Amino acid sequence: MTASWLTARRIRVHGLLLALCLWTVYAVDMSTPGLRDRNGLLKGTDFLHFYTLGNIALQKRGDLLYDVRTQASLLQKLVPEAAGNSYVPLYGPQISLLFVPLARMSYPAALTIWLLLNAVIYGTCCYLVWKHCANLRAEPWTVLIAALAFPGFFHLIAWGQTSGLALLCFTLAFVALSKNRPYLAGLAIGSLIFKPQLGVAATVIFLFAREWKVITAAILAALAQLSIGWLYYGTPVMREYLRALLHVREVLPMLEPRPYQMHSLRAFWSLLIPWTPLAFLLYAITVVAVLAVAVHCWRSRASLGLRYSAVMLATVLVAPHLTVYDLLILAPAFLLMADWAMRTSSASSVTIMPAFLYLCYPLFLLGPLARFTHLQLSVIALAGLLLLIDRNKNLSSNAYIA
Repeated sequence: MTASWLTARRIRVHGLLLALCLWTVYAVDMSTPGLRDRNGLLKGTDFLHFYTLGNIALQKRGDLLYDVRTQASLLQKLVPEAAGNSYVPLYGPQISLLFVPLARMSYPAALTIWLLLNAVIYGTCCYLVWKHCANLRAEPWTVLIAALAFPGFFHLIAWGQTSGLALLCFTLAFVALSKNRPYLAGLAIGSLIFKPQLGVAATVIFLFAREWKVITAAILAALAQLSIGWLYYGTPVMREYLRALLHVREVLPMLEPRPYQMHSLRAFWSLLIPWTPLAFLLYAITVVAVLAVAVHCWRSRASLGLRYSAVMLATVLVAPHLTVYDLLILAPAFLLMADWAMRTSSASSVTIMPAFLYLCYPLFLLGPLARFTHLQLSVIALAGLLLLIDRNKNLSSNAYIA
């Protein structure tokens, strides 16, 4: 690697130790009989919500999609061990249809298939991006170990969330852009409508960059996805979905019970500043700054890999709601930035990029420390990476695809 102390061998050793620790903890936690883990939490955690949505779709009970109390009763009937659990229903109605096949199975079987599917998606996405990284092709074992140790992947499996689908959208968009297929890239970006907070940065960046083909296709993809839910459930459900989105601030305490597990600028300022209006003002100011830097990077002559990494970093920083498992979407950016750092000059501002990438691994896991320090260091590290890209964008060339 570029920094003399951060060799490929050292990364493999540290990555292997981290991966062994993470997955050993996971295996021990899941080794209890029944559906409760050693911490007393339901295995799969958030997957229960999607399993419930799938059952609602099976019954075609659109009136239940945004009813918190009724859903809490329903999930207890579906999985008696889940008594006391409840979830804030904010996903678009189309998501419930995605889980219909899994809702036909028992909860343990459905959870197992869902986790395996997410592992396959993650591995496939990492492979597709790695194939675009000329300098990392010589380090397949380093990349594999780093991928297994990536905290975003660990949390995806631990929570049973849908971030794998978001990763797939971002990866397909990158592959499409690398082949000069802006319409296909737009379709992939627009498909993020099921997690709209992850599409905010890309929308602003491509809009200001006048990427009209991407924007047009994204709008069509988003409308098509929402239309599926509308056609299945009818107009009243779409009204309830819109109402739920408009009143999201009222349910934030339920939506974010562990603010220290959030890794965006909004969470950063909310943890640091106890006065909500001031925290929101600082969030708004820094969002504008991050988007301005990201737009500047995207419109530069830097390589696609570097410009796309700036988009991904801005996506995480700007998102109004981003939990630790959503950090999974940064996997392509980490690969692309590491590859770029390996091929670029030995300027000091470049050599510290691998160090920042290395540092992000423990910082993503140390979020709970913010309960005491009120400082989410991972956000600072991600902002630092974005500034490094902006500072060194002219060292790259579009002749280099990734």
